[in-house]
Amino acid sequence: MTATPSRRIARVRPLACVSADESFFVENDSPDFESAAGRAWTVVATPFPGSLANAGSVPRDGWEPGASVHESTFVFLAPSVPANVLGMAHNTGQPGRDLPPQAFHKAATSVVGPGAAIELGPDLGRVDPEAELTIVIGSESRRLTPGTARSAVLGFTIGNDVSARELQETDSLWVSAKSRDTFTPVGPWVVTGLEDGDLAIGIRHNGTELKAASSADLGWGVDEILVYLTSFMTLHPGDLVLTGFPAECARLVPGDTVTCRIEGIGELTNPVLGTD
Repeated sequence: MTATPSRRIARVRPLACVSADESFFVENDSPDFESAAGRAWTVVATPFPGSLANAGSVPRDGWEPGASVHESTFVFLAPSVPANVLGMAHNTGQPGRDLPPQAFHKAATSVVGPGAAIELGPDLGRVDPEAELTIVIGSESRRLTPGTARSAVLGFTIGNDVSARELQETDSLWVSAKSRDTFTPVGPWVVTGLEDGDLAIGIRHNGTELKAASSADLGWGVDEILVYLTSFMTLHPGDLVLTGFPAECARLVPGDTVTCRIEGIGELTNPVLGTD
């Protein structure tokens, strides 16, 4: 199979927006994300055909397909509006592989973008971040096989599977532990054509680098996860699949800043805010 050329696709909101809900898709094929070329983007049509939630806003002056826009003129949003957000439980190393694959749902309403605050209510106990290689689904997919699994993948982004540990112990389905508002930061963009077999994954917590790991340390790989999920459900354009967290984490408290890093994709940074 011919490799897909690498590019970045992002969902963004102009700083000079017409409405608070305005969003457009942009792409960039520069290999140097920090260069001048890496900060100059091109407006494109939605990469999620058939998804009304990801149709994007009506083109306007300066934001028509093909228009050039600089990174300084917009903010990055979560790269899609998913119908489904799924995570993989116990998916680390051989111990994870020795168990059957098992997925859990995270509420789509828990998704926020880069820079958005992770909100911690009172009495949550320990809350941890989990930096995870996240599959972004590009087309409606059901009953995938090892040979067809990649046809469902638009690319990969970074997901932070924020988790309230005490609630995981008392809620067997983990809904209250992982589906709280703001508990799924995602972004800042989708990278296509990425070789995902051995990517460094780690967290920087308040400026301190925690022990990193690799996507090679996951129990079940991307293709296997997609075959498993689509054996019982249909995945839709824009859906997100968080694949698991093999690295070190640290407890989050209000006032923290957490950055999830994945080689070849970049960094996803979010502040932590306490709420009443």
